Formats: sequence, structure tokens, C-alpha cells
Amino acid sequence: MNSKFSDVLVLDDEPERQQALQTSLEFMGLNCHIFDFVTWLQQSRNFDLSKIGLVMIGHSSLPIALDKLITELRVGQRPLPKLLLCEWSELNSSDLQQLGILGSFLPPYRYNTFIDLLHRCHVFFNREGAEHQPAVDCEGFVGQSERICAIRNLIAQVACRDVSVLITGESGTGKEVVARGLHQHSPRCDKPFVPVNCGAIPSELLESELFGHEKGAFTGAISSRAGRFELADGGTLFLDEIGDMPLPMQVKLLRVLQERQFERVGGSRTLEVDVRIITATHKNLEEMIITGEFREDLYYRLNVFPIEMPPLRERVVDLPLLIAEFSKRLESQGLGGLQFLPDALESLRRHPWPGNVRELSNLLERLAIIHPVGVIGVSELPPKFRHVDEPDPARYDVSNAPLHSESDTQALSQSAARMDTGLRSWEQGMDLKQYLESMEQQLIEQALDQSAQVVARAARVLGIRRTTLVEKMRKYGIVRL
Repeated sequence: MNSKFSDVLVLDDEPERQQALQTSLEFMGLNCHIFDFVTWLQQSRNFDLSKIGLVMIGHSSLPIALDKLITELRVGQRPLPKLLLCEWSELNSSDLQQLGILGSFLPPYRYNTFIDLLHRCHVFFNREGAEHQPAVDCEGFVGQSERICAIRNLIAQVACRDVSVLITGESGTGKEVVARGLHQHSPRCDKPFVPVNCGAIPSELLESELFGHEKGAFTGAISSRAGRFELADGGTLFLDEIGDMPLPMQVKLLRVLQERQFERVGGSRTLEVDVRIITATHKNLEEMIITGEFREDLYYRLNVFPIEMPPLRERVVDLPLLIAEFSKRLESQGLGGLQFLPDALESLRRHPWPGNVRELSNLLERLAIIHPVGVIGVSELPPKFRHVDEPDPARYDVSNAPLHSESDTQALSQSAARMDTGLRSWEQGMDLKQYLESMEQQLIEQALDQSAQVVARAARVLGIRRTTLVEKMRKYGIVRL
């Protein structure tokens, strides 16, 4: 029986029905708290309703206002589900659902009837609980779409439960952000959160990385070292890309999950740890089980509570909020904020986003560098992000622009100001190498933009070899969009 419904409150003035219900409900494994109405009115203020999952209301010998009594049977703003044990003519049928009254349980009492009513109460309880669930605010987890709100509710429900969580979804959807949110809202929040990317560590080093090693355990082990399990003791261990873990390590991980014990590599002393395991993967583990690449017993040990992250293309309604969040971060890093014209935003909505939120973050960072404190239109977007036509192409036609327009005059003034600043810097001393590298980086970025991000074409524009351009891009950290 659902633990939330294991406690039932019965309010009734008929002793025979009280006894019959108590016998039946306790036989089903439910805890009964039975009161007549006089006793309940005397003790209700001291009774903890938070442990009650169902209220059953029978006949009252007192002239009480039942609707007022029922209204008070709630936890915070959430009404408790209720069943009537007799007819109450004073209740308007249109008010029953609002008061949390979901039906009547009348004799003869049948098990199947009660189970059906109990299920109806369970659905009501979950629905009302979700509506009154306090909002979970996870740092970096942005969005108000239906899928994201559902994940926030899941985080709120499972964060305080010390169970294993498996987060699935495509790369770049924010699985680690959710893992950190689970840790942040758990009783372990003041203990370490230790992330491990199982796909980024060579298989021969993964065991040492997770469990640690003793001095001399292998070549290069010049001293003893604690593993990630020890570092996460009392806190949360996040195993990212668990699908990339080799089979021999899966066996050892399963043993740790079952026994909470392990030995360091090259050691004989058994260590005990208290960690919560959260895992994530972009792979289909069920298919990997069929092909023999992932252990079925480990999968069911990890997949106690699954959370599936939606790809960005299925939550494009969140784009404005995500853009605002990333722009705020860029401003905190000293880069200018970005504003998007409606057509540019529509173009981004139509993009398939194979890289998900990570791809969006990279795009905004690049735009903030190229267009500091800029307004982004369709033509400012890299070519692969242009899914609508430029609504005003004449704006970008230099040949039709007046020779001495206001914008040209302003640009000339700014250029003169920069030249004057440069001359003053020259008089006061300047870092010539840094200045030239900055100019070179800007020219490379402009050549890539003009060449549709094709490196070979940009190299021809710059008059250098392709390999030389690749080296310079690596030097400056320039990534093609």
C-alpha cells in the first residue's frame, strides 16, 4: 500500500461503523485514527494532518457546519482527499470536488470498491500535490515549458529521497545541471558533489580514478591516492556517460552499489562509503543490454528513478528565457549583452539544435564577441542558423548607402577616436604583441564569417595556408559555428 495512504483519519459518531471500518482497514495494512466529532473538535488543533492520506467522514450527532469542518481538513493550501460514509444532504454536489470529496463508501463494504476509491484519492492527491509543490530553483536550469516544469516537480519529489537517479537525454541537454539540482536540494547538500565523466577517462585508469590506489600499485603510483568514491563520502557521486563504462568496471561498480564497500587498487583494506549515486547517459542502455554492452543487473540498480531530459528542439518555447540567462552570464564575464530581432528569434526557433542547449550557449558567446552590445538580426546569424529570409536586405547593401550618412559619420568619429587612443597609448607605451594578436584574431573571425565558416575558403581570403589558419584558430580558441 502507498505509504502516504497508510494513515487514514475516520470522523464518525456511530461506534458500530467505527469498529467495522477499523477492522477492515487494519486488515488492509492501513493505520486508523478514529475520532467522534466531539473528541475531534477538542483535539484537532494538536493533530498532525501531514501524515494523513485519506479522511473518511461519517454521521455527526452535533449540529456542525460540515463545509467549514471539511475546509479545515487540509495540509497548507492542499485539501486532503475525502470519502463520505453516509449521505450529507447539506452539501452541494457542485462543491464536492473543490472540497476534496471524491465519493462515498457505503455498506456493504467491498474490497474492490474501496481499492477503486483509494486509487481515485491517490490520483487527486498527486495532482493537488503537484499544483501546490514548492517551486524548485536549480541554478542554471532555465525554462517554463511543460516538460521542464515536469522535471522540476520530479526533482522536488526525489531530491530528499536517498535513491539512485538515472538521467537520460541527448548530449548538451543539461543532465549535469539536473544532477547538481538534485544534490543542491537533498539532505547531502552540505557535502561534496563529485562529478566523473566515465567516457573521458581511459578504461585502464577508471578503476583507480573511482576507487583510488595504494603506493606502488602500478607504474607511476608514487603515493597513495583517494578515489572519487572516498572524496564523495557523505555527498553525491555523479557518474556521467555511464554507458561508456567498460564491462569489467560495471561488475565492480555493481558490487559497491550493493555492499557500499570497496578496496583501493593494490590495497587489501576494505573501505566503507556513504554516497548517493546519480548517473547520466545519452545512450540507450536497454539496447546496450540486448547487445551485451551493459549489464542488466547494474541497469536496474541505477534506474530506480529515471529522469528524461527533452532536446531543445522540443522546448523552443524556452528560447527567450535561455537567451536571457546566457546573455546575463556573458555580461558578468565582461562581454556585451545581446538583443534579438523577432525574425532572428524565429530563425532560431526553426533550427534543429543537434547540440541542444550547449550549442545555443556556444552560439551566443560567439555572437557576443563579434557583435558586442549588439542587436542581432537574421543576417548577423551564422549561415547555418538562418532559416528565414532577411526581411530588410537593403539595410546591408553598402552600394546603396549614402556616402556621408549619419552612421558613416559616427563610424568615422569612432575610428578617429580609436586612432587617437592608439596614439596616446603609443606615447605612454603599449603591448605591441597583444595588440597585433587581437587584430589577427578579429581578422580571422571576420574571414570565417564571410566564408560561411569554411576554413579553406577563409584561408584563401587571408592569403595563408589552411594548416596555418587551423593552428591560429587553435591558438585563439576560435571554434567554427
